[in-house]
Amino acid sequence: MRKQDKVVLWPTYFDSTKTRGEGRKVPKNLAVPVPRISELKEAVEKLGLGHELVPDACYPKTPWLKTGMLIVAKREPKNQMLKKIARQLQKIRGV
Repeated sequence: MRKQDKVVLWPTYFDSTKTRGEGRKVPKNLAVPVPRISELKEAVEKLGLGHELVPDACYPKTPWLKTGMLIVAKREPKNQMLKKIARQLQKIRGV
């Protein structure tokens, strides 16, 4: 059964080196090259969102890479959350 109050976030969603078909979900101008799960976790914490880290999870399109995932409490539509987190990732990277 799906949880409607949670959102799963993968680093691939924010990766500027990936295409939309490969899993990027944010516009390229908001994406950063090869984001790490630790950076994603830091961005979510700075936004004050409740989260749970699953460090050894594999993105379904790349089951050979253990990128990790975050399960985040959903407060607004997923697309808006992704853009806010992407902007925060850019601040962390200094882009």
